[in-house]
Amino acid sequence: MIKNKLNRNAKKVDKFIINFLRKQKNSLLTIPMKYGSISGGKKVRSTIIFDAGKLFNIREKKLINICAAVECIHSYSLIHDDLPCMDDDSIRRGKPSTHKKFGEATAVLAGNSLLTLAFEIISDKANLLSFKQKNEIVTLLANFSGHTGIAGGQALDLKFENKRKKIKDIIAMQRKKTGKLFNFCLRSTAIVANKNSRVQLSLGKLGEEIGLLFQLVDDFLDIKGSIKLVGKPIKKDKKKGKSTLINLIGYENSMKYAHNLEKKILLKLKKHGKKAVDLRETIKFIKQRDF
Repeated sequence: MIKNKLNRNAKKVDKFIINFLRKQKNSLLTIPMKYGSISGGKKVRSTIIFDAGKLFNIREKKLINICAAVECIHSYSLIHDDLPCMDDDSIRRGKPSTHKKFGEATAVLAGNSLLTLAFEIISDKANLLSFKQKNEIVTLLANFSGHTGIAGGQALDLKFENKRKKIKDIIAMQRKKTGKLFNFCLRSTAIVANKNSRVQLSLGKLGEEIGLLFQLVDDFLDIKGSIKLVGKPIKKDKKKGKSTLINLIGYENSMKYAHNLEKKILLKLKKHGKKAVDLRETIKFIKQRDF
């Protein structure tokens, strides 16, 4: 069952991050870092990485560092997104946001520390990957985490508030804010598998489409989900004047867009046959989660 798989993978990644932090000296930020990255969350991105690894018969031991790094980056972005100067959310993963629990300054520093921890995890000498692979993955993760990726997408998201933007602008923003990290999840597995740049780019583009689907469903859940299921405040996009496909073309048309996007993604995976079974299952879960 998909939820059991997600839980198993989340526990593996949580355990890795806990053990990695345990090897380092404790600081005032260790507890808020754990609070923001380990407690709760489905860790869908890690499952995507493990599933993509099956396309190339890659052992989980060679992917666990990448999974942990992705979750650190994702958690850092959420901690910062929740701050009063950004989206100002008080609940995350069904509990108080990091800044509500520890204060704004600590939340900023904990987020910054998770960002840098991600690169420590990839470059760690205990990581089974080659130096060349680590270097390529670090470069890719840096590009997708900063102004050309997550941070840039969040800046556009804030800038677009209370403005009527074109569909292409909204899609471009969401590809940066959410899609780039999913791009990384698939593309990094191709690097581990020593695939050429054409395969890497192709898988990365597919990952970006998965990320876009994930963001669309997030927008649906903001309207029809519940705080208990979603783990964060709902019905806030409209109040804040967020530029979403739903606000531009309506709920039904957005749902059709998401449905067609899912079909397109699953069709692209067809060529991988049985090796893509788990990845296809995860994509279907992303589309249907908590509805």
